[in-house]
Amino acid sequence: MSPSDVKATLSFSDGSPSIDLPLYKGSIGPDVIDIRKLYAQTGKFTYDPGFLSTASCNSTITYIDGDKGELLYRGYPIEQIAQSCDFLDTCHLLLYGDLPNLTQRDDFHKLVANHTMVNEQMQFFLRGFRRDAHPMAIMTGLVGALSAFYHDSTDINNPQHREISAIRLIAKMPTLVAMAYKYSVGQPYMYPRNNLSYAGNFIHMMFATPCEDYTVNPIIERALDRIFMLHADHEQNASTSTVRLCGSSGTNPFAAIAAGVACLWGPAHGGANEAALNMLEDIQKMGGAERIGDFIRQVKDKNSTVKLMGFGHRVYKNYDPRAKLMRETCHEVLTALGLHDDPLFKLAMTLEKIALEDDYFVSRKLYPNVDFYSGIVQRAIGIPVGLFTAVFALARTVGWIAQLNEMISDPEYKIGRPRQLFVGAKARDVVPIALR
Repeated sequence: MSPSDVKATLSFSDGSPSIDLPLYKGSIGPDVIDIRKLYAQTGKFTYDPGFLSTASCNSTITYIDGDKGELLYRGYPIEQIAQSCDFLDTCHLLLYGDLPNLTQRDDFHKLVANHTMVNEQMQFFLRGFRRDAHPMAIMTGLVGALSAFYHDSTDINNPQHREISAIRLIAKMPTLVAMAYKYSVGQPYMYPRNNLSYAGNFIHMMFATPCEDYTVNPIIERALDRIFMLHADHEQNASTSTVRLCGSSGTNPFAAIAAGVACLWGPAHGGANEAALNMLEDIQKMGGAERIGDFIRQVKDKNSTVKLMGFGHRVYKNYDPRAKLMRETCHEVLTALGLHDDPLFKLAMTLEKIALEDDYFVSRKLYPNVDFYSGIVQRAIGIPVGLFTAVFALARTVGWIAQLNEMISDPEYKIGRPRQLFVGAKARDVVPIALR
């Protein structure tokens, strides 16, 4: 990364001297103005709530063009990855920078498979939670607890520690999510089956029981693998930024990922697919497809508090490229499982049709997003709504780790320390209590 010959000049209307700021050009995307010396030169900070106009790092992992509806993993369009790769190929790409060749693919799949089991003590740790605890509350605890079991890989500054932690987290997240589910429904835990695919193993751990054989449906297996791929990374979103900020203190990788899990729990982030399904269930309770017109009118009413969940995206100002891919998978799963006539899914497809044709939504580019379709697919598969965000966390773990590793390897990285615009009381003296 080297500065451009062009400089950005910052001038002040109060007569203060102007300053030149370096300008950096990325390989693609907007240029950035380097303000690292701004305070030293001017005594001023920038003000950017939510960091919406601030580049907090340089990265080579994921690129999003929200206007074009483009998502690239290490330069590869998500559409090509979804058609030609599986989730573990995508993990290799995000972690190491390239798609694996045949030998690397075989070795990487075996490496992940060899780390799918978790310490038996995790079963006793789970018993401390109420049976009706939210799965994300359980996952935050379980992922953080991994650091107590793997003392040999908690040095974030050691590349070997980071690599084995990455493999352990990718391999064990499906096991932990399935354990959280089995605990909530009172069924025995199912051990991983390393002869199955990554997605197939997760499905088996979720839905198999010891009392009979269970065969993984290949259509469901492909659908879940695609959900994992499409959610693997998404640039500097809230949870990824949380992982980076947490990791910048030098904490261990398991703690940093646990922080990402906690952030993802929010309904404005990872909980969006859960919110979309809850919305559909609310409409169903109101009267289903027959009342959808009333619901749409409420959404359009500026004075109404009713919100349309699962439509539009903060970053994509066009159609979310992941949603296009997930839409194909959604219709494939509903057809294969014979659920097109199920009242809830029929309602979802009616809502989808309205949103894609109604000028109110089209003009505002409120297209169905990936959360809308992935929620429907997970519900059709049999994953309970409360577990949706945990599945998202499972998929996003590899992205968090890749971003964390990149930050630690960056010679410019420092512990995160945002600034503030203070608007509280100035210095004042404490008045004796009798005089207050």
